[in-house]
Amino acid sequence: MTLTTPTRTEALDVLRALVGRDDADFHDGQFEAIDALVDGHRRALVVQRTGWGKSAVYFVATLLLRRRGAGPTVLVSPLLALMRDQIAAAQRAGVRAVAINSTNAHEWTDVLAQLDRDEVDVLLVSPERLNNPSFRDEQLPQLVARIGLLVVDEAHCISDWGHDFRPDYRRLRDLIARIPAGVPVLATTATANSRVVADVAEQLGVPDESTGSSEVLIIRGALARTSLRLGVLRLPNAPTRLAWLLSHLGELPGSGIIYTLTVAAANDTARLLRDRGYEVRAYTGQTDPDEREESESLLKDNRVKALVATSALGMGFDKPDLGFVIHLGAPSSPVSYYQQVGRAGRATASADVLLLPGVEDRDIWHYFATAAMPDRDRAERVLSALSAAGSPLSTPSLEAMVDIRRTPLELLLKVLDVDGAVARVRGGWIATGRPWTYDEDRYRRIAAERVAEQQHMIEYEETTSCRMEFLQRSLDDDTARPCGRCDNCAGAWFPTAIGDDATEAASAALDRVGVPLEPRRQWPTGADRLGVPVRGRILAEEQADEGRALARLTDLGWGGTLREMFAAGAADSPIPPNVLAACVRVLADWGWAERPVAVVAMPSRSRPQLVDSLARGIADIGRMPMLGALDAVEGGPSGGPGGNSAFRLAGVWERFSAAALAVPTGPVLLVDDLVDSRWTVTVAARELRRAGATGVLPFTLALRG
Repeated sequence: MTLTTPTRTEALDVLRALVGRDDADFHDGQFEAIDALVDGHRRALVVQRTGWGKSAVYFVATLLLRRRGAGPTVLVSPLLALMRDQIAAAQRAGVRAVAINSTNAHEWTDVLAQLDRDEVDVLLVSPERLNNPSFRDEQLPQLVARIGLLVVDEAHCISDWGHDFRPDYRRLRDLIARIPAGVPVLATTATANSRVVADVAEQLGVPDESTGSSEVLIIRGALARTSLRLGVLRLPNAPTRLAWLLSHLGELPGSGIIYTLTVAAANDTARLLRDRGYEVRAYTGQTDPDEREESESLLKDNRVKALVATSALGMGFDKPDLGFVIHLGAPSSPVSYYQQVGRAGRATASADVLLLPGVEDRDIWHYFATAAMPDRDRAERVLSALSAAGSPLSTPSLEAMVDIRRTPLELLLKVLDVDGAVARVRGGWIATGRPWTYDEDRYRRIAAERVAEQQHMIEYEETTSCRMEFLQRSLDDDTARPCGRCDNCAGAWFPTAIGDDATEAASAALDRVGVPLEPRRQWPTGADRLGVPVRGRILAEEQADEGRALARLTDLGWGGTLREMFAAGAADSPIPPNVLAACVRVLADWGWAERPVAVVAMPSRSRPQLVDSLARGIADIGRMPMLGALDAVEGGPSGGPGGNSAFRLAGVWERFSAAALAVPTGPVLLVDDLVDSRWTVTVAARELRRAGATGVLPFTLALRG
């Protein structure tokens, strides 16, 4: 029997307003969490399945606390899509919610004025915003003094499990320590095993100065999703997986999400499906924010069949009647998989979830895992540069000094900031002078955990037991029982036949060749400090023209063939006939303004046979003279892949010569094997232009990324 209290009666009224139903009642654990926050002023961690109603807990608690004179709730939320849904849900409950994030800078003045007038119930901020110098130094102290409730959504990001996704989440421990005694704190997540629960609870459990207590109330429920019908379909290759999708997407219930592991795969799959008449859109971290918001609305209104998405559409996206989730390639852990499939079936009796794993999944997992891990040498270079600077350095200035590309540099700075070794201030970054050592044991442990999680995902694919039970046990849910609905419990519920026309269409789409190679137009900032005497715009008469690549290494089609050719340890050998034929197709479709009059090869230390045979094969088929290769000066380029633009340019500057080539007047086709930063072909094109070529058309087998 449920005990009725004045707080419960008041909370129930608010809940019913939130969901718009007079008969609504709390799920097990919901009011217990609300009561702990409102009447107990406690710190609580809620681990409940997606769709359980975690947002109802903090919205109801907010209104009750506000009625009791508390200040606004600060809700730390990781994704823009999640923020938009949270604001919409808050408005339905009469909660005045506003956000400060990277997309609404034009609204910040109004938001701050509303806060000053106490017209805001919930302020949503990203974890990164907490360390924005202006927000941290000017607005945050006022908020901390007035805060009525702190909510950390998707709190598993606090843990080491999520360190590479949101290092700023690790800073929340410091924020929790600063808030006044007696202010309740709530953390929520649907994806946490016992290790992560303990880790998050430790971060929340900063001792209360008034009581000395750091006890955290943990409310954990069963994670079974009875609406989901899980399945795994193993198919031999990417064309077959896409052919299955072309054959059966129309049969899937309602509208849904098709997840891919890379941006290129999302774009390629969306294009193929649109060409076959399906209303779909690509949704990735590279998609324009306005377009992402529009795509979310189209999916929610069932005006598209699906969004083809990367993990950018993962946490928090709320479409209660989402009918299906398909994965073309597996996420790297059951935890990630549970998070993503949890988008489906939140308010429906049934939703279909199907995984189509790929043979390339392990390679993609390894790439992302290693790219995210902090590196000792890089960290020491950053600290040394900042210490020597004597004044704040902007990220672009620092990038030109330490040979680290912008994205990994920004991630590394965040990690060092959270560790207290650097600080973000007005004007850039400074070294704090605090002792710092590379925590090799910690990163070794994280790497081992990644490998173990990847193996668990393989085991999920291969298990003959209940798939939902497997996911629950992966999250240490002791209530796990067979679901009776998945393919292992009830037999395969999905079709396996693939139409011949779909196979042909998928194969044709994946056989598509040709990726534009945009020329560099501007010399990189800081190159002059590295001994390269150039600044500003590249002279028009020294620029390369737009080039072409056969494919990206990440492409679904030719990308697989190229990944094998460029894999570590792969032997150098002449160009395979089928790859040369595909390159000829790229050249035939190029549509250049003026046909090249000769072919020049790049000098190659790692694949001389491949580059030479490719250049000569193109010259023979195109009936163009083969001029030979550029000379490598002083051994050719220095350095390797990665690094930032200034260092990459410095490594190739004046390392090529066209002096020995009889360069004719007219455009020249410049042939290489792999293009990464584009500075190699930029410098080589400059040499050819200075030697008399009226244009340089770079052509490469592969484009990295």
